[in-house]
Amino acid sequence: MVQDPGGAAMPVRVGVVGVGIMGYNHARVLTDLPGAELVGIADPDAGQREKVAALLGCRAFASLDELVAQGADALVIAAPTHLHHDVALAAIHAGMHVLVEKPIAPSVAEAEAIVAAAKAKGVALVVGHVERFNPAVEAVKNAIRDEEILSIAITRVGPFPPRMSNVGVVIDLAVHDIDLICHFTGSHIVDVQPQVKAAVAAREDIALLQFRTANGVLAHINTNWLTPFKARTVHVATRKKYVIGDLLTRQVTEYFDYKPDGSYSMRHLPVAYAEPLRLELLRFLDAVRGGSAPAVTGEDGVAAIATAMRCLEALEPTPTEPLPAEPTPAEPTPLRASVA
Repeated sequence: MVQDPGGAAMPVRVGVVGVGIMGYNHARVLTDLPGAELVGIADPDAGQREKVAALLGCRAFASLDELVAQGADALVIAAPTHLHHDVALAAIHAGMHVLVEKPIAPSVAEAEAIVAAAKAKGVALVVGHVERFNPAVEAVKNAIRDEEILSIAITRVGPFPPRMSNVGVVIDLAVHDIDLICHFTGSHIVDVQPQVKAAVAAREDIALLQFRTANGVLAHINTNWLTPFKARTVHVATRKKYVIGDLLTRQVTEYFDYKPDGSYSMRHLPVAYAEPLRLELLRFLDAVRGGSAPAVTGEDGVAAIATAMRCLEALEPTPTEPLPAEPTPAEPTPLRASVA
């Protein structure tokens, strides 16, 4: 699919479905990403798709079917979460490799269906947990490699985002850090002790989440939409060191060599300069070509949404009910594609 008849590597032809804030950024990066060709974007909102097409100089389509007809090898799905399942299955059925923005789906059942379809079709499936590709996260990960991790504390707070109406902080924010906990520990979450509350917004806007992983690490996430400024920090305690990472300023500090008198040593660790989304898409292209396994697998996406839904059980009376559908524009019609 991505080789010419002579065996030479060809650019991976990629389409983007849904060009809101995140979809626009995917399309922007793809326009000049080595080894990629942006074949077009699709969005039911005529005004939005034409604006993005004009900014990026790409083709725009009203439906997924029109975009699929262009012969893309891969698809980035940045449509509203309640459409992920249908759009992903349509793309996979058409033989396309897929990158689905986080969360992979609004329910565990739909997420598992996407994973099963990708396996059956033999296509690459990547979930867009872009924080994994933050250079500060990589620096923290390298600092704690081969260490005995004792605890992880993550803070992800900020003001209420005007764009948000259908989900709360657990799905919008904490799902990033649920994935990071698994990424740092190389394990999965087994115990969940959530405290969530809708203090000001219609859905939960405060969440204090405690976890224990299968390999015994204790973890804590503090997230809210009540803080007037953004903060994104990671604290990791190991047997021999303490590492603090600021995911916004990308400063990572390591404390080590503890002495009986209470003194210690510290140093700032080098952090690469790179755009996380660009790194994510480069890894996606590599997975499409078969050069490496997906950096964030479908199973990773299922695990993150499953844990997030368990956290919401403390607030919602029907934990198995999928997240509510995001508002659909009155006009034009939503993206549609046959999955048969």
